[in-house]
Amino acid sequence: MALLRVLVLAVVQGFAELLPVSSSAHVIVAEKLMGMDPSAPDMTLLLVMLHTGTMLSVIVYFWQRWRRAFFQNAPDAKRFFSTLIVATGLTGIVGVALIEAIEKLAFRGEPHAWIEQLFSRLDLIAPALAATGILILVAAVLDKRRGASPSNESALTIKHAGVIGAVQGLCLPFRGFSRSGATISTGMIAGVPRVRAEDFSFALAVVLTPPAIAREAWRLIQVQQIRDSANLVSAVTPSLVGALFAFLAGLLALKWLSSWLESGRWYLFGIYCLVAASVLAVLHHAGY
Repeated sequence: MALLRVLVLAVVQGFAELLPVSSSAHVIVAEKLMGMDPSAPDMTLLLVMLHTGTMLSVIVYFWQRWRRAFFQNAPDAKRFFSTLIVATGLTGIVGVALIEAIEKLAFRGEPHAWIEQLFSRLDLIAPALAATGILILVAAVLDKRRGASPSNESALTIKHAGVIGAVQGLCLPFRGFSRSGATISTGMIAGVPRVRAEDFSFALAVVLTPPAIAREAWRLIQVQQIRDSANLVSAVTPSLVGALFAFLAGLLALKWLSSWLESGRWYLFGIYCLVAASVLAVLHHAGY
């Protein structure tokens, strides 16, 4: 895997991660334009590792906000961990059930079928991205009508967390259905202040990343793409380099990108998603 290509993908991922426009969709399109196969095991591992790099930048960026929002005292911390557990649990239930169902329906009779084999299909990514755009626009309209909401510790309830977690589960099988866009928008629609919804969404992302990495590592082994330690190093090393550059790019972009949500320009992301979905549809018909 050429280092220059990895660096390009890392920069794309780092700058797109906080935008609710599906960074994975952007990375997949970049891979296809560079002649790479997004459904290949080493490519999906790279994508997850790029997410890891940006999630590390998220931790650095959000840590002080998380402390103020969720760790002021013991009851706040307990409430936060309860919402995190509920949301993550429902993500697992919904996401795993969907993945299993799709793998059985789409790859009926095929041994060792993985949903990642569908990740290169722009005809599936485009409608998922359009759905994200519609969800963001709905959330933006409702948020504007509702006006400013009090940003306090009680604004995020167990019920809110459950709904957000379930929606996050819907994002797992579908590249283009932005995890951050869907979860933040769901929180806003439910009445959670947008800053608090953002904080919780990215806390969930940090929890979700390690299992995703483990799944991709297991997939690499299952499909026998790695036959010895030398091949393992050749597959993992580019991903680690990509994660580092995605981390650096994420740190540069986080403050600017996050301010778009907090300044009430959420609807612009929805418009972008709809335009991007149209572009992906055109690329699909062009043979990409």
